[in-house]
Amino acid sequence: MTTATTASSVPESDVALFSTESLLDPYPHYATLRGLGPAVYLTEYDMYGLFRYEHVRPALVDWERFSSAEGIAMNAPTNERMEGSVLRMDPPRQRVVRKVFDDALRPRFVRKVAGDLEQLAGRLVESLVRRGEFDGVADFARKLPVDIVLDLIGFPRDEQREEILHWALGAFNFMGPASDHQYASLPEVEALAQYLVTKATPEKLLPDSFGQIVWEAVDRGEITENEALLTMSAYACAGVDTTIAGIASTLWLLARNPDEWAEVRRDPTTVPGAFLEGLRVEAPVQFFSRVTTCDVELDQVTIPAGARVVLSYGSANRDERHYPDPDRFRVRRHPSDSVAFGFGVHTCPGRVLASMEAHALFTALAERVETIELAGEPTRVPNNITRGLESLPIRVT
Repeated sequence: MTTATTASSVPESDVALFSTESLLDPYPHYATLRGLGPAVYLTEYDMYGLFRYEHVRPALVDWERFSSAEGIAMNAPTNERMEGSVLRMDPPRQRVVRKVFDDALRPRFVRKVAGDLEQLAGRLVESLVRRGEFDGVADFARKLPVDIVLDLIGFPRDEQREEILHWALGAFNFMGPASDHQYASLPEVEALAQYLVTKATPEKLLPDSFGQIVWEAVDRGEITENEALLTMSAYACAGVDTTIAGIASTLWLLARNPDEWAEVRRDPTTVPGAFLEGLRVEAPVQFFSRVTTCDVELDQVTIPAGARVVLSYGSANRDERHYPDPDRFRVRRHPSDSVAFGFGVHTCPGRVLASMEAHALFTALAERVETIELAGEPTRVPNNITRGLESLPIRVT
């Protein structure tokens, strides 16, 4: 439903964007919302939304008007829990904490933990080829991110590593609008917080890890203990779950588009572009939000000061105004300007490592596999923030 608007007001929609049905298939809703105007008031959630590429990407850069300081989640309890997170900051404080983040993710530290990614990926793919059929999420997409990212952070190598994946998805789900669906994730949020307090301590983290570097910054007085814990939490969630989602979704798209996979096999230099295209078509992070610090005018409509605004990465990446034939997966499109990794001061700090892992896996696949097919129906679990597959039956030859 839409309502008529004046030149300065924002069109309205009562679409239940965070319902289970919409989360499982959001793209028709995105197209409708993009068509309503530069901004849309979502009456169901008392929030505004940006859905066009031309407005989402500039808003990610414009932290002075679209602020993260009140939190990027869509409910008050989560934003309160995120107090001290680099995700809930604007410059200049954000730059101080982000520098610690970036220092810990310098290439020399990443290479030390990742080792020879090509060999690791090659051995993994060879074992899957021998099997012929496997799960593209559990067997293909999950192995490297779990081992490499959690080693990089320095979390102990124990039985709780697999639980971190479940907790991280719950943490993302908890960031959505207030609802029973959102509140049901509270146990996972509390379990992750308890894990950080008990296991992410300096004496328990692996030596020379991201976590140790973060704690050294605490000792120097650059950041607080709470900022250190929330920094590790942010990277654990984003560095593992969204990477898995991006790799699995790209595999799914290649299986559904055999001509595009044939193109990758003919020219393996297309692998980086194919992964970028997979992230564009199926953005692992679909939404985050900001709060306006003043009235913001966009193409003759005005978002009032103090409004919470949903920035839809998933919609922007499929905006027909920016990407021709946006719903089609094309490995030679090379959409390096997509917002799949965010943009601006909060751009994803783990994008280099995520890309390294994906490039190694798909290059190994291109060298060893002629055909990729779906061996059954994939499954999804709806999440308020992220979009990924729970299972992906795959057959290769």
